[in-house]
Amino acid sequence: MIEQSVFLEQPTFHWAFLAHLGFNHSADPVRDQNGVPYACDHTLVPGKNIFCAEDDLRFDLDLWHSMTKKLAAAGCNLLVLDIGEGFRYESHPEIACRGALSKDALQEELFNLRMLGIEAVPKLDFSACHDAWMGEMRRMVSTTSYYRFCADLIAEICEVFAKPRLFHLGMCAETAENQRGVHPIILRQGEAWWHDLDFFIRTTMHNGSRPWIWSDAISTNETAYLRRMPRDVVQSVRFTDSTADALHTCEILEGAGYEQIPAYAPFPGEMVRVEPIRIESEDTASFGQMTAAAKSVIAPDRLLGYLQTVFCPMLPQPSHIRMFEQRIADLEQAKQSFDADSDPYTAEADTKKTE
Repeated sequence: MIEQSVFLEQPTFHWAFLAHLGFNHSADPVRDQNGVPYACDHTLVPGKNIFCAEDDLRFDLDLWHSMTKKLAAAGCNLLVLDIGEGFRYESHPEIACRGALSKDALQEELFNLRMLGIEAVPKLDFSACHDAWMGEMRRMVSTTSYYRFCADLIAEICEVFAKPRLFHLGMCAETAENQRGVHPIILRQGEAWWHDLDFFIRTTMHNGSRPWIWSDAISTNETAYLRRMPRDVVQSVRFTDSTADALHTCEILEGAGYEQIPAYAPFPGEMVRVEPIRIESEDTASFGQMTAAAKSVIAPDRLLGYLQTVFCPMLPQPSHIRMFEQRIADLEQAKQSFDADSDPYTAEADTKKTE
């Protein structure tokens, strides 16, 4: 097995990008009188909602290779790969979709990323709102079989990724409101949510990786979150449609001493519009705005980096390609601005220009 460190120095600051190997998020979609699913408000193709689960892999290798090369050129040094149903698990082959990558095929892609200078870390989303990739097991949440199943997958993915430093566990949007378009609605709350999160954290750490989650649950009960969330768990506040709200959450987590990787993650419905997104207010977040704002409230030793996201399948459709290219360009521009602001020589030169 090839360890990550053979080829890469561990980055001191992460310019990360989230991509999806598997893209099955919502299951059992509610459909209208014409049979069209409407699990969310916007569709990419008439009569087809990309957030509904499908039986075939939605991952084009040619596009993947093109985008990862562009990511490397843009300065990305960490790729978070959401695995889902896109891998043929040896422990649970029944959840793989048609066309899922084999162990050898996935490890070849991870090797290619390392050759580009990009560290790869896995993501398995254990939110009961985003676990359609589990197949029938999604309906068995918090059972003995479920815990055994999840432990098997975490262990196997850690082995395939050669003990990744970080492991993203998802855990966002587990509310009835966020599942209003699917049935059955399955969620954990209170002690049930904390019990299962604790299980995922312990299992991930047992396999040699550091847990990383979305920080959404802090909005449900801030006091309990700060009291019970282990400080070893990396936090990602999602900047969606409001910079102010997300920034306030970053400030709360900073005050409690958590290490953070803020994420630019617009609401998925906005991401699948074919037309350019209109900025509705001055408070609407962008990747560049997020990086500048978060840097102002998170201490340098607890700001581990930034995460750019694209919530659409890796498919060679023009609208998909435009989204990927725009998000990569935004990451590159933000990194250049961040690096310039962090360079004392550049800062000194800018100061003299204004004198």
